[in-house]
Amino acid sequence: MDKNVLLEVRGVSKSFGAVRVLHEVSFDVNRGEVLGILGPNGAGKTTLFNMISGDLKVSGGEIHLAGRALRGEPPFRRCKMGIGRTYQIPRPYSGMTTFENLLVAAAFGGGRSEKESYAFCAAVLRECELADKANRQAGALTLLDRKRLELARALASDPKLLLLDEIAGGLTDDESKALVGLVRRIRDRGVTIVWIEHVLHALLAVADRLMVLNFGERIAEGPPAEVIALPEVQRVYMGIEA
Repeated sequence: MDKNVLLEVRGVSKSFGAVRVLHEVSFDVNRGEVLGILGPNGAGKTTLFNMISGDLKVSGGEIHLAGRALRGEPPFRRCKMGIGRTYQIPRPYSGMTTFENLLVAAAFGGGRSEKESYAFCAAVLRECELADKANRQAGALTLLDRKRLELARALASDPKLLLLDEIAGGLTDDESKALVGLVRRIRDRGVTIVWIEHVLHALLAVADRLMVLNFGERIAEGPPAEVIALPEVQRVYMGIEA
């Protein structure tokens, strides 16, 4: 395996009974790269994330992180191995403060001691522009700040690979731009990112490469401008007839 490849997905499939959600999807993600994933609803994007993070078992194929097979590894162990993720709908511990949410991620996901976690989580809060909300209950945050917290909790586990699932969804244009700036800064410090997103301009502002799924199959992959210009992608994703 190429040492520059962090995530290797080979022939991954997923079925629920007779319903096939993903069919033999293969791709690599290089260290420090941002791969954007596009596709209409039901294309299998979140199912793919769930198999990488361990929330779902693969029906077929293999997934490797830094050359290590992930088959059989539960989600908490994959987190400790370096996989962090966000969810489409933010899931903070609503009764805890913003800072306490990060402490849980740092201690149980990142394996840091309580003493180490305090300084580390304070730095993550500053990076995610949440320092002034540190003592606020997570359930009282605005949508933008809940999105920031979702991202901050993933970062608190100190991931090598960050999976972002529609993190810009539901935000205004200005809020989306603020979040894109944050994702750029995370990329610039070397974190490898795979990002599912329907807000196309947000994805195009950061992604090095795009992959498009439709009905569980990969239909395109390559430089963003080239992929978006493909007639099949325009038809499937944008509803534009070639």
